Amino acid sequence: MSPEQPMNSEQVPPSQPPAERHEADIVVPPQIWVASLADYNNGTLHGAWLNAARDEAELQADVATMLAASPLTAATGEPAEEWAIFDYDGFAPLRIDEHENLSWISRIAKGITEHGPAFAAYADVVEEEELLDGFDSAFLGHYDSLHAYVEQLVNDLGYDRILDENLPATVRPYVKIDISATAADLLRDLHALPAADGGVWIFK
Repeated sequence: MSPEQPMNSEQVPPSQPPAERHEADIVVPPQIWVASLADYNNGTLHGAWLNAARDEAELQADVATMLAASPLTAATGEPAEEWAIFDYDGFAPLRIDEHENLSWISRIAKGITEHGPAFAAYADVVEEEELLDGFDSAFLGHYDSLHAYVEQLVNDLGYDRILDENLPATVRPYVKIDISATAADLLRDLHALPAADGGVWIFK
């Protein structure tokens, strides 16, 4: 997704930012690699990895610091002012464009840090920053499948108990909830999105 790297680049972004370990899992925090376009256009790849889960103003300040250290500026005095996102990591299924708004990036990265990669999948669907606050009410959980969610829902609602209490014992063995049909009906009001580590995230 990054622009083609110049043949004589002096700085190359690592394959991925340093990862952090939490308990038994390796978690890559949301990060972006920003680079100076003036340097890039002059044959040098100059940039820095930034922790994206911070306020927009902090990200802007770090971008300014990166630009201020431009090799082109040091050599010619020409200020480096334009920049782009050449790489990113830790955003799960969400694509980050080269000229993505830092406010959007900050909001998404903070959400991923708080809620995990399901937040990135939700953002990829809603696509609008003002709708991100709805994550808590929309997210129903991580399940092996939509079928597994419906089975859990039926159990939580006590449908089998209701059938046990209201049907004759001779009839009960032949009456069951149609899980597949229920799942198909629920898809009209739910989103089942592929989860990063398998299964699905369910959103209403």
